[in-house]
Parts: sequence; structure tokens; C-alpha cells
Amino acid sequence: MKKLALVGLLTALAVPAVADPAAEVRCREIGFSKSVENQDHKRFASFVDTDARFIAGGVTRGREAIAEAWTVFFTGDLPTIKWRPKYIEVLEDGKLALSRGPYRLVARGENGEVVEQWGTFNSVWRLNPDGEWRVVFDAGGPLPQPPPADDRALLDQSDDCDAS
Repeated sequence: MKKLALVGLLTALAVPAVADPAAEVRCREIGFSKSVENQDHKRFASFVDTDARFIAGGVTRGREAIAEAWTVFFTGDLPTIKWRPKYIEVLEDGKLALSRGPYRLVARGENGEVVEQWGTFNSVWRLNPDGEWRVVFDAGGPLPQPPPADDRALLDQSDDCDAS
């Protein structure tokens, strides 16, 4: 009987822990932002689904077109953008998720001055057959004033994500 209990315990320990989809999406979103912060254009494109749609003053369709539209953020100069998720919601089937949070865009104004603009982003992530979460829809917009301090602080918090 003791042997049977020991085998059961060892079997239970050998089963991998069930993944937390919300935590996975959170880390993917942070990794997505870090790809821009670190000027890694190839990495940025890897987060975008081949059939993605990004909406910003118009619709950009497909990974290649989106990567091309975002090259402005990979020049090593302004503009820069950084974002972090505040909310993550995953559907019950675990295959589609929404990530929403603040972003900060720093650019040059008409007279060359540095201008900071805050906004809110919304990303829809899909779990692909290869096990990777990728963005399928992305949209955001500026806020009329900076967000509350706790939202702004999200951009400076350390995270427990690896290079997701």
C-alpha cells in the first residue's frame, strides 16, 4: 500500500503544472513592448500574427505591413513608445485574450521639442497551434491627460517575465 501511495505521489509530481494563460499573455505583452524598447524589429514582428490587424488612423493588415508601419520606432531616436498591460482577460477556452493598459509615446513636436503623449492600448491575442500567443488585433488612442499615477507606474515596474 505504501508503494502504491508513493507511486501516486511521484506521478502527481511528474505532471507539469497547468499554465496560467493570463500570466502568459501578460508576459507576451511585456515582451512585445520590450522588443520595441530594445530596438529589436525582428523580435517585434514575431509577436504579430500573420493575419493581424492594427488600427491607428486606418487599418494595417498582415505581419509584414504592420512591421513596416512600425519601423519609425526602430530608428534609435524619437519617437519611442512603451506600454504595459493593466488588464488581461482570457476566454474560457484559453485561446483568445484581451490585454489593455497605458502607453507612453515620446516624439518631437512641430518645433522640435520633445512631447510626451499618454494613451490606452487594446491588444487581442490568439493562442496559435505552435503554442505561441500572437497579437491578432491592436488598437489604441491618446488620452486627453496623463493617466492616474498607478497606471503610469506600471511602465516602471519590474516584471517576472523572461524574454517572452
